[in-house]
Parts: sequence; C-alpha cells; structure tokens
Amino acid sequence: RAPLGRCLRVLNLSGNRFAELPPALLGLRGLQSLSLGGNRLHSIPPDIQELRSLEFLYLGGNFITSIPPELANLPSLSYLVLCDNKIQSIPPQLAQLHSLRSLSLHNNLLTYLPREILNLVHLEELSLRGNPLVVRFVRDLTYNPPSLQELAGRTVKTRNVPYAPSDLPENLVRYLSLASNCPNPKCGGVYFDSCVRQIKFVDFCGKYRIPLMHYLCSPECSSPCSSASQSSTSQSESDSEDEASVAARRMQKVLLG
Repeated sequence: RAPLGRCLRVLNLSGNRFAELPPALLGLRGLQSLSLGGNRLHSIPPDIQELRSLEFLYLGGNFITSIPPELANLPSLSYLVLCDNKIQSIPPQLAQLHSLRSLSLHNNLLTYLPREILNLVHLEELSLRGNPLVVRFVRDLTYNPPSLQELAGRTVKTRNVPYAPSDLPENLVRYLSLASNCPNPKCGGVYFDSCVRQIKFVDFCGKYRIPLMHYLCSPECSSPCSSASQSSTSQSESDSEDEASVAARRMQKVLLG
C-alpha cells in the first residue's frame, strides 16, 4: 500500500484554529487540493512551493497579510482563493502561475495590482470586489540603492553569466531565480529588491480603470532626460494599455463591484 503522503489528493482543514500551516502538510507531495479557509493563518510559508502537484488552494477567511513569491513555483495551480484576508499587495512573481484560471482576491486591502498580472494568459476569473483599489501613494518615493548582492545578481542575469546549482550556495541560486525583468522595452535590465515604483491607470474590461503598479529597475527608466527617453516612456505606457486591452478580451468574469 502506498504511503499516505503519496496517495492523498484532497485535504480540507477549513474551519479550524490553525495559526500556521502544519509542517506535515508540506510533505504531502501528491496533494492536488488543499483547503485551509476560516482558520487563523497570518502568513503563507515559502515552503508551500514543495506541493508541486497542487491545483486548488483555498486560504480565504484568514488573517494573511502578504503572499510569498515562492507561491509562484506551483506549476499546476489553477484556482487560488485568497479572499477575506488582510493582503495589501500582490507580488509580481505570481505572473509565473501559467496554469492559473481563477484568482479570488475580494475583501482584502489592495490599493493596486502589479502590471505583471496581465501576463496570466489563462486567467478567466478575477475577483477584486471589496478592495480599496484607490491609490494612497507618495509620489516622491525614496529609491534605495541596490545592495552589493543585488548588483552582483543584476550583472549575472543581464550578462547571462552561466552558473549551475553546484557552483553557488542554495540561497544564492534561489535569489537569482527571483529576478524580475524591467518592463521598460528599451532597458533590458533586471531587479530584485531595489526598484522604482510607478502607478499607471489602465482601462480594464472597457469600464473600469485599474491602478497597476510598475516596478522599474532604476530612476533612469522613469525619469526621462532626453527626447529619446520620453519616447521610450510613451511606448511603455502604450504597451501597458495594449496588454490591458488583450486581458480584458480574454477574461470572462472580472468582479469589481
């Protein structure tokens, strides 16, 4: 008989008093559906990426304040429910959930969405009602210079320096995997933790204007100092609107009100 950790496919632990995910859950590698709604969870452990067979994840009705980027490492995840929590922002890495069809974010504290959400090519349902989606945003943000680790990571990624997992410590390999491409089409740079943030409003589903957050790799990408730079910025804005138009046609149901 196969061990339980390999044969268990569906697990519902909703309506309990879990303050954190039981560590034993992370060993259920064959799990396809996990429900932990109505508990007392305040966070999602990064190790949830170990449940690589997961297709359905229900975490609604908790006290979760943030989403770890590692959640994007679930290749089969199709339905993600994070409603009725205290989430203030969505990591851009979630755009790597290429199988995602439904994303429930209603009744949170979101004031904007990441631009990368437009890259969820199979997303059909997006639930946003009950969020502020109002920009409470300071224009003059302080740009923190990149750390030495980030500068080294940017160099490795932009110059395509070859490396293998055996060449670097595991934490550095994981760090390099979290690089995000700068959306400025004229840049080609990457960033990790240090970036410039910009809010842009785009039309969504022909009726709503949604604030999308752009993360740029440096102030030079958002502060044009020449006509060429201004043209680049204009092109970037146009690209965002085109992407939003494509997303609006693709999605079957977007719940905002």
